[in-house]
Amino acid sequence: MKIELGRCLLHQRLHESGMTKEELARTLLFKPERLVDYMEGKRVMPLKTAISVADTIGCPVNDLYELIPLPTEF
Repeated sequence: MKIELGRCLLHQRLHESGMTKEELARTLLFKPERLVDYMEGKRVMPLKTAISVADTIGCPVNDLYELIPLPTEF
């Protein structure tokens, strides 16, 4: 099944975890602006970053973005 990434759900996942973007940035050694870029859709998280973020905030990596199934063509 093909999927397309929808909007980033990092803001919601951070809220659920009780962690701020500043705390997450400090933990991962990122600038908070980088996380804001992901949240605002200005950048897409590389897989390694998404895995680190998900592990740090305690959610499955699939929960960081809306996943939109694309129709398959035969």
